[in-house]
Amino acid sequence: MAPTEKAQQELEQIERQVAEMESNGPTDATRREIATLQERIDHLRQEMNAPPTAWQKTELARHPQRPQTLDYIERVFTDFSEIHGDRGFGDDAAIITGMARFHGEEVLIVGTQKGRDMKQRVFRNFGTPHPEGYRKAIRVMQVAEKFKRPIFTLIDTDGAYPGIHAEERGQAEAIAYNLREMARLEVPIIATVIGVGGSGGALAIAVADRVLMMENSIYSVISPEGCAAIMWRDASKKELAAEAMRITATDLQELGCVDDIVPEPEGGAHRDHEAAANLLDVSLQKHLAELKKLSPAELIASRYNKFRTIAQFFKTE
Repeated sequence: MAPTEKAQQELEQIERQVAEMESNGPTDATRREIATLQERIDHLRQEMNAPPTAWQKTELARHPQRPQTLDYIERVFTDFSEIHGDRGFGDDAAIITGMARFHGEEVLIVGTQKGRDMKQRVFRNFGTPHPEGYRKAIRVMQVAEKFKRPIFTLIDTDGAYPGIHAEERGQAEAIAYNLREMARLEVPIIATVIGVGGSGGALAIAVADRVLMMENSIYSVISPEGCAAIMWRDASKKELAAEAMRITATDLQELGCVDDIVPEPEGGAHRDHEAAANLLDVSLQKHLAELKKLSPAELIASRYNKFRTIAQFFKTE
């Protein structure tokens, strides 16, 4: 449950308690208790109106009811036809690929899918792709390039699967190959972090002309818990780590790592999938229209310069 939802539930419970105490005719004792409860009500309202912290946004990004790739495909695109397999080893259900139409235009979609219930999560490997998933992704992206179709990627993964079998099948090479090949595709690419963008597992489908982030998503090289365990030998310092890592959409836009922030419905995308999809739709239309004005050579040059200048900072006297 998201922090704002917890606060909202507690607020409603206390307000009902206060109303009941007042309706029963307050005594001196209950008046003191009501005053104490009123202070808690004021504190909760301030907490709910305050901007969410980096850790609170991390919890929102991980919310189990947050819309996933298939939810957005259903609401934003039409005529989706899934493509399976890497033509080398097998199919990876953690990465979904397929052709679709976006406002009548034929496009390619690539996205990670975590699943909702335990059965789905096991089938999707909890959204952590194997190398065949990344090989499938770049294979269909190259098909999209052949037919001049724009590419949309939707990212929600804690990272590439770190198991021994994935390493044996060339996990690092598959990710590196994607980075190189995506950098020189001659069609518009728009990547959107819709939940958690974790490490190279996310970057492997995020080398794009435009990198967008949903308002309450996060994008980082390691989880806050992992960072805290390394830096302080204490995973409980995850909130401190989340602030220090600058992993929120606002932070990353300020650092020049992402190009735009897609707003979410009040309380988070998990509260209204339809509204979240509509907001993403508007943003995708805007950026695709801008990118379609560029020639293939201009797309590749601007994409190259975009990633070459990330993390370059110059101090002026």
